[in-house]
Amino acid sequence: MKNIRIIPRLDIKGPNVVKGIHLEGLRVVGEPKEFAKFYYESGADELLYMDVVASLYNRNSLKDIIEETAKELFIPLTVGGGLRTIDDIRSVLNAGADKVVLNTAAIKNPQLIKEASEKFGSSTIVIAIEAIRQENGKYFAFIDNGREFTGKEVVDWALEAEELGAGELLITSVDNEGTGAGYNYELISEVSNVIKIPLIVHGGAGNINHVKDVIEITKIDAVAISSLFHYETLKNLKFAKKEMIEGNQDFLRSGASNTKIKSVFIGDLKNFLRDSGIDIRI
Repeated sequence: MKNIRIIPRLDIKGPNVVKGIHLEGLRVVGEPKEFAKFYYESGADELLYMDVVASLYNRNSLKDIIEETAKELFIPLTVGGGLRTIDDIRSVLNAGADKVVLNTAAIKNPQLIKEASEKFGSSTIVIAIEAIRQENGKYFAFIDNGREFTGKEVVDWALEAEELGAGELLITSVDNEGTGAGYNYELISEVSNVIKIPLIVHGGAGNINHVKDVIEITKIDAVAISSLFHYETLKNLKFAKKEMIEGNQDFLRSGASNTKIKSVFIGDLKNFLRDSGIDIRI
């Protein structure tokens, strides 16, 4: 079995880590710096930063966060949201990111994938696919954090992105994201059965068995996890020490979460997966 990577995903809106359901109803949960440090010390293999409103406002505001993280934490950083040009990508990489994630810009200009992979290397370019199941049973790619229909079928777009030079795919089931109901095995299998490049999956993990099952049932290379880790982290970080500009303070202090989500430490998840015979990074 492959050496599976465990990647905390931090969705960023302005200065805060946020979390929603189906990529909507975003709720502030804390500060990126505190989450990143906690995950680094807990054994994360990589960190994934996504500016979840960047495409809506035609900007990416993560440069300062990336620079600060890269100086203090020695862990691969993958960054996405609002990257539209070669210069945008270069700026994020120069700030300390190891890989970039493209979605909206790649859909609107697929040749950007080819240009970026030739300029920076295919291993640097990750294509994110936000997938939503339609009434006819087919999955289509969406952009702008799951808001805008593109007309591109997920499998077709995955193959096109691979052909253009993408080094990795990040697929999110918008239908499952934030629900704690488990992964969308149908969607993941449809993609993993046809592509040759590494696949990261995101959306739906509600307990450690969901993570184990998706690794054993489908052919993936990494899991990007947010709620499952965030709500355990909330129990251990002292957010009450500093008032946040926005967000539900009672929620933050309580460590409350979606009741379907049985949160876990990264280290405990890794131990569970290792004990289950799954090859993961130490």
